[in-house]
Amino acid sequence: MSGPFQVFAGLEAIRLPDRTAHVAIGMFDGVHRGHRAVIESAVDAARHAGGLAGVFTFWPHPSRLFRPENPTRLIFSREQRLQLLRELGVDFVVEQPFDESFARIAAEDFVPRLKERIPGLATLYVGENWQFGRGRTGDVQALIRFANPMQIGVVSVARVHYNGEPISSTRIRGELAEGRVDVANALLGFPYFCEGPVIPGRQLGRRIGFPTLNVEWKPDLAPAFGVYAVTVSPAAGEEVDGLRAVANFGLRPTVDGDGAPLLEVHVLGECPYDVGDTVRVNWHTMLRRERRFDSIEALREQIGRDRAAALAFFERAPSPCRR
Repeated sequence: MSGPFQVFAGLEAIRLPDRTAHVAIGMFDGVHRGHRAVIESAVDAARHAGGLAGVFTFWPHPSRLFRPENPTRLIFSREQRLQLLRELGVDFVVEQPFDESFARIAAEDFVPRLKERIPGLATLYVGENWQFGRGRTGDVQALIRFANPMQIGVVSVARVHYNGEPISSTRIRGELAEGRVDVANALLGFPYFCEGPVIPGRQLGRRIGFPTLNVEWKPDLAPAFGVYAVTVSPAAGEEVDGLRAVANFGLRPTVDGDGAPLLEVHVLGECPYDVGDTVRVNWHTMLRRERRFDSIEALREQIGRDRAAALAFFERAPSPCRR
């Protein structure tokens, strides 16, 4: 990275040094392998040219304006997305508020506005199917037509495929909704993860021999309710191998059955975390769907089987612990 990571709340807030800038444009929900191909192209170019690597994105998601009754559910929170962009080596992010005023900007006016606020703009990087401008009338060819007379290059990055189909945020959302986090991870290029503080619980798990960490987490897009093999690590600080664990995400129908979904994590060994700690949970595979048991004893026996299944998964998995 060329300097401190900066986040600007829209075009008018941009304050950059007098250097060339290579900017990737997109929503980048998930920062998946396809998104990374676009963003890493900008980062690589900036490093070779001694310039700045930037991302121009939007917050909130445009669907909040166009479909407020049914907006797109996001894979990661705003904070997680910024974290992922920073880890890719991006120097600055422009989070453009997507409101009615911005949505009215004509395609031919978009690049001049960028150039006005980023005078050193040298190259724009977009996916091959990117559209922009009022009514989404602009495409890559239009972007080239508007940018080249201003001595701004345009790089269109081909879509990345997995198992013969393009990788997309929509595809990842579908896999998570079905609990197929292993497939979602292959599309993301890293383990799906969440972060949150450990909060007090009812300690039922401790009473039946399987103590758990209750992690406060309210995702915009909730994965399928079920039991997963996960790893747990500190949410901040030096990267370390995660501790192997079993997580239950859902409504706990055997003991509750109502209320908000809860994420409970049982570490497969000594657990160094306690109430007040903030942890990262990396999700690796679903072991089973959540279901109701006839008794606490039946639940306890099933948790024992879940624990064994998770241990078996980690024994055959190729180092799944790090992002």
